[in-house]
Amino acid sequence: MRKKFTDKQTKILDVAEELIAKKGFDGTSVRDICTKAGINVAMISYYFGSKEKMMSYLYQYRVQRTKESFSEFAQTIKEGKPEMQMKEIVNYVISLLFKYSYFHGFVTQEMRSMDNVKDDLLEFYQTCVGRLDEITKRGIVSGVFHNAPKSEDILTMIIGSTLFVIRNKNFYEIYVPATTEAQYMKEAEQKLKNSTLLSVFALLDYDAD
Repeated sequence: MRKKFTDKQTKILDVAEELIAKKGFDGTSVRDICTKAGINVAMISYYFGSKEKMMSYLYQYRVQRTKESFSEFAQTIKEGKPEMQMKEIVNYVISLLFKYSYFHGFVTQEMRSMDNVKDDLLEFYQTCVGRLDEITKRGIVSGVFHNAPKSEDILTMIIGSTLFVIRNKNFYEIYVPATTEAQYMKEAEQKLKNSTLLSVFALLDYDAD
């Protein structure tokens, strides 16, 4: 069953996420989180049990919020042409993964295997697949797409490629020269978007004319 977070828990998780994004998991202490959230240290134990357990709640919270934001975004572009919608969704998913890339430093397989998190991830993936499937079918009907690859394969390619880049910076930075971390992340994200879009539209046999 989906975990419902109280307003107080949501506030703590938002603060924790902000600090971890800046300082990393190991560099963020419980006291840092409590000070910024305006609570005493005992509240972390009360609401979550421990810092480590709080991370599993944070991961689940982020997955839930990501699903909601994706659904809202997909709704805003639903009247666009199929090729535009496909491009926007590919870019959106990649941007989301890059935006929350710091999760991959502390999210363990054990966390991802928790029933609640597993259910939320599955729901999110299925939402994405459903939307990609709708767009592909519209593109086929309108004649701009001439091939209909499985939508789950498109999503696998998008997420798999993005996670590879995020987790293998020492390799990818060879091909994305940058003087700062921020510049690298920006240019790596754009490079990946460009290459992924080429691959997706090639699979769809997109007729740009």
